[in-house]
Amino acid sequence: MSVREVDEIIRDYDCQKSSLIAILQDIQAEYRHLPEDAIRSVSQMLDVPLSEVYSVATFFTSFSLQPRKRPIWVCTGTACHVRGAGRILEEIQRRVEGSEELKEEFSVETVHCLGACALAPVLVVDDEYHGRMSIGKVNEIFPQDAAK
Repeated sequence: MSVREVDEIIRDYDCQKSSLIAILQDIQAEYRHLPEDAIRSVSQMLDVPLSEVYSVATFFTSFSLQPRKRPIWVCTGTACHVRGAGRILEEIQRRVEGSEELKEEFSVETVHCLGACALAPVLVVDDEYHGRMSIGKVNEIFPQDAAK
């Protein structure tokens, strides 16, 4: 973690206390967790008590104090469910579980709605939406070779 990068993120918000959550979101996006040094920098630069920054960081489930794997979010909402999200989920789980490399890098998570029902079934990898998913499209994202 680079202290300069964290300081730059904080400065992008003009060191405004009201931007605490947005700052933490940007740090989380950059490092896939909130490193202790980053939390301390946020506290100092925003002049917010360290306990308050930790309170926010531990309240919201979108934040993590430990490094996270890259999430694969599979929508299981009504539209996605009706259009075969269960098969897509099973195929992705099979591929991730079948590959040590993918298993170390990714976590497969279900969500109730991704807000893209017209594209059902939908999944999100690295903030990129993949709509109208099929087993063939799963293969494009996670080739069989990677699952060996």
